[in-house]
Amino acid sequence: MKLVRYILFPVVPIYFLVTWLRNKCYDWGVFKSVEYDIPIICVGNLSVGGTGKTPMIEYLIRFLQPNYKLATLSRGYKRSTDGFIIADDTATATSIGDEPFQFYNKFEDIIVSVDIDRRNGISKLLDLDHPPQIILLDDAFQHRKVKAEFNVLLTPFHNLYATDILLPTGNLREPRSGAKRADVIIVTKCPESISESKKNSVIQLLNPEPHQNVFFSWIAYSEVIKNSFCVKPLNYLLDRKITLVTGIANSKPLLDYLSSKGLNFEHYNFEDHHDFSLREIENLKSKEWILTTEKDFMRLSAHFKDNENIFYLPIELMIDKSEDFKELIKQTIK
Repeated sequence: MKLVRYILFPVVPIYFLVTWLRNKCYDWGVFKSVEYDIPIICVGNLSVGGTGKTPMIEYLIRFLQPNYKLATLSRGYKRSTDGFIIADDTATATSIGDEPFQFYNKFEDIIVSVDIDRRNGISKLLDLDHPPQIILLDDAFQHRKVKAEFNVLLTPFHNLYATDILLPTGNLREPRSGAKRADVIIVTKCPESISESKKNSVIQLLNPEPHQNVFFSWIAYSEVIKNSFCVKPLNYLLDRKITLVTGIANSKPLLDYLSSKGLNFEHYNFEDHHDFSLREIENLKSKEWILTTEKDFMRLSAHFKDNENIFYLPIELMIDKSEDFKELIKQTIK
């Protein structure tokens, strides 16, 4: 795969020209961006792959839900349906996508919706009898048909957009100059013990605009595991024969965490958003104990409805100087 990417390097300048020109057309007003009368907060990235968008959306839900009626609007990646859908009791990971299904199962009293056309999705949400007061756009940084009130740009600590190049050789969806549209830049998946000197070197590398704030975040893994039936302490799995199943972009931090807790496991590592085949499901059903991520559990749980031996490990995003970040959000809403 890497060899193919290098072979395709001559395509990079063409991709640059097309994406750069598209952005300029929006900047110059040739293409129109629509603004709305309610706060719209966009969470996205410049690169393909996992940058931590789902934990970031959940962080915003936890912060805003007590005081506002919220809606999330996602593309619904790899869903089997089309058009605009609001999640209800009939929703599944297949019908709306695993991440929106996770939002729907995890948070009460929010509207979870999907539409590949974000402008259409927003219009549908605003036409509801009880419309949301704030809309959280998931993975929509490149969806410039919508002008968000506040743009949160994510970049992973070990793969900063500042050190990457465009597709197909690199992972960037658009030129690095696109980062200028962000109101804040959050460096995700940092070591929890990141030093101030390392933060300063990262900020220098990102070279933010004067109006941009840079924050650093990390993933906090839970000390408990969950399934549809119960909650157990993580050490419940000690000395058990465990199969770890992951279908995420980077499973190394999870592997390191579980190893640090003394768990022994075999690891089934699948690609991000993996669609499990019937053969794979049958193989997993033969395992004694299964531990997986919350996102993968959304896809697997339908096949393990009566099985109490499959668990997921919850995670939560933590942001350094979180009060400063929250204050920026409050100012945006006002």
